Amino acid sequence: MTVTANPLTDLLAEKGVLLADGATGTNLFAMGLEAGEAPEIWNEQHPERITKLHQDFVDAGADIILTNTFGGTRHRLKLHHAQDRVHSLNKTAAEIARAVADKAGRKVIVAGSVGPTGELLVPLGALTYEDAVAAFAEQIEGLKAGGVDVAWIETMSSPEEIRAAAEAAVKVGLPYTYTGSFDTAGKTMMGLHPKDLHGVAKDVGEGPLATGANCGVGASDILSSLLDMTEADPTATVIVKGNCGIPEYRGAEIYYSGTPPLMADYARLARDAGAKIIGGCCGTSCNHLAAMREALDNYTPGPRPTLETIIERIGPLRNKTANEGGAAPVRERRRRG
Repeated sequence: MTVTANPLTDLLAEKGVLLADGATGTNLFAMGLEAGEAPEIWNEQHPERITKLHQDFVDAGADIILTNTFGGTRHRLKLHHAQDRVHSLNKTAAEIARAVADKAGRKVIVAGSVGPTGELLVPLGALTYEDAVAAFAEQIEGLKAGGVDVAWIETMSSPEEIRAAAEAAVKVGLPYTYTGSFDTAGKTMMGLHPKDLHGVAKDVGEGPLATGANCGVGASDILSSLLDMTEADPTATVIVKGNCGIPEYRGAEIYYSGTPPLMADYARLARDAGAKIIGGCCGTSCNHLAAMREALDNYTPGPRPTLETIIERIGPLRNKTANEGGAAPVRERRRRG
């Protein structure tokens, strides 16, 4: 199969390892986003704040910036009575990110963030596969019109929903990547094991440009998932975009325990474990990302880490690993980052 050249694979071939950006939601909350507000509506209400977030990540060294469209399907936007604005909100978000990337003075990839619909697919819920494809295609049409390089399908739990989003990207004519969130005893909420991730949509179009993990419950846990993914297919291009340490409630506020030095060490371990695209998710600020950039730029190859090494350097696992099984509480996650 001949894979069409695209900016993401071209930059990977040039640099070997890429740095993706950090948190969207966490940083927008710091800019004044209120709980219950839709970040996507800020693309039109406060475009200058979204521009600043992208610019700060580029200044910190990001090679890939994600559009502010995680909840950009009609199913998410209907919660804010904005389901008739899917195309315009996604197009505007893509245009904002594209403008920042184009003036960066170096190649920066614009990835169109596509999060889960929040609905359960048949037979567990009411959403049909065909309706899921249509909803994702509607979103991705807007992202493509705004100039994204790739559809970045993320924080997924359901293999069927991953396939639906991948099929939508192919239908619209965009290459795609996808990541799962392994937050329930080391698997996704719908039971997908990290080692099985690569095969979920490999036959959709030309296949994904990259697959991997994002979000989850902590940096150690996502590195454990990374070991499973790179062991299952050492040739795969693997993404890891972990949360900044472990989230803790302090009163009404969520606080992330990861320091810039810890996230720098996470980036080094991710590199040694075989990740080719490394970034941060919830809690990851521009300061964390700058430390990760420095760690990758001054990278000295080390041995493939063991789980014991990861725990020793990053901290204990929050969950059992996927191979141990066991039950873990299901967490409601409204928003990436």
